[in-house]
Amino acid sequence: MLEIKDICFERDNKKILDHINMKFDLNKFIAITGPNGSGKSTLAKIIMGIEKPDSGNIIFNEQDITNLKSDERARLGIGFAFQQPVKFKGITVYDLLKIASKKEINKVEACKILSKVGLCAKEYVDREVNSSLSGGELKRIEIATVVARESTLTIFDEPEAGIDLWSFNNLIEVFENMRNLIKGTTLIISHQERILNIADEVILMRNGKIEKTGNSSDILKEDLCKNSCCKLNK
Repeated sequence: MLEIKDICFERDNKKILDHINMKFDLNKFIAITGPNGSGKSTLAKIIMGIEKPDSGNIIFNEQDITNLKSDERARLGIGFAFQQPVKFKGITVYDLLKIASKKEINKVEACKILSKVGLCAKEYVDREVNSSLSGGELKRIEIATVVARESTLTIFDEPEAGIDLWSFNNLIEVFENMRNLIKGTTLIISHQERILNIADEVILMRNGKIEKTGNSSDILKEDLCKNSCCKLNK
């Protein structure tokens, strides 16, 4: 469904991504992890078309989308959720869900979507998407728009960023049910062990390269071992 072929990306004469090759199948929950500066978020933005690679190709459903813009990729079925959800002054949650779904939905349908991400629909459907909402509330509303959009591939860039522990615990429940919420493949950039533990596959990146692919226990064990060895060698 998604194939990343030999992607390279430099910024200010520094290699951010160094010959990245990946292939994701349909209906999988994939997590990409690694230390800060390993290229995770840059890779996510390149898949979405926010950044353009210096070389390499991105194939989505057998179509080369390397030179397509973000909105063109979105129309093909790729969704992206930012670390910091965007606020929209004057737009209600209901308005946002209608825009995301690309069709006319009524409030009953909108409320069902909000309930899927753990929000009390009556309290949120008519609220304005502004700074009165907490980080955790905004994250759930953003996930609700992803559910409404029904993307084939959905990318979350560090969804745990900027939210408190209570909100994070509730967010984990949403991600645990992600397969029922989103029909397609979910790709999450994350450091959080609890998110990695619910992934079908975890990809460890370091210094712009893929270091290892496996299940969460294997990846976490290797990463912990490497970090311990680094500390001993200092």
